[in-house]
Amino acid sequence: MSNYLIREMDPDEISILKDMLYEAIFQPDETNLLPREVIQQPELSVFINNWGQSDDLCLVAESDGKIVGAVWTRILAGEVKGFGNIDDQTPEFAISLYKEYRNQGIGTALMKQMLQNLKARGYKKTSLAVQQENYAVNMYKNVGFEIVAKLEEEYLMVCDLS
Repeated sequence: MSNYLIREMDPDEISILKDMLYEAIFQPDETNLLPREVIQQPELSVFINNWGQSDDLCLVAESDGKIVGAVWTRILAGEVKGFGNIDDQTPEFAISLYKEYRNQGIGTALMKQMLQNLKARGYKKTSLAVQQENYAVNMYKNVGFEIVAKLEEEYLMVCDLS
């Protein structure tokens, strides 16, 4: 397991969110990856566009001076909502790690720290959507998320913070 540090993202590191958003897309077929431009679609770009609103939170995992993963939340209440949106008071999660840093506990540590941060800020719950066949479903369950709805290809999951 690599050594890593979890910290808040610095404002001058916002560009890393584009990489992280692309890495967050569940792509089970390594031989047929989506083009990077897919993150410009409104239902994806909503997770990072105009970053820095009062409810936007981002933690990064850093290893050897390099950002290797991130977890971020934001309240998506505009016309374009996230896949895991449940209402306009609930922050929605996004998380990703570069492939070589997955399955080492870093994602779980990021999730747990963000849940603590959200609770400290007074949020009552948080949500996310995840592809049903994504191996991350178990990690989300392990940190306290529960499946509240089964969509076409995704689970809508909520974590009670109260």
